[in-house]
Amino acid sequence: MEANIQNAWAALRLIRMAIEETCPAGVLPSEEAVLMLYGPEPIHEGEALAKAIIETVEKLAGG
Repeated sequence: MEANIQNAWAALRLIRMAIEETCPAGVLPSEEAVLMLYGPEPIHEGEALAKAIIETVEKLAGG
């Protein structure tokens, strides 16, 4: 089970890196902010990442 959680965090870090490199500044809160806004679990980081992607798409679509 611990290996699964470590793998999930590793995957989330890669996704975070990709978002930080390609999406507009400010759409993704810092890791510290995610802890305070959403919580400490991998699902919380995933929620923040998903919202950043959605916000980016909306900005690109003119919304």
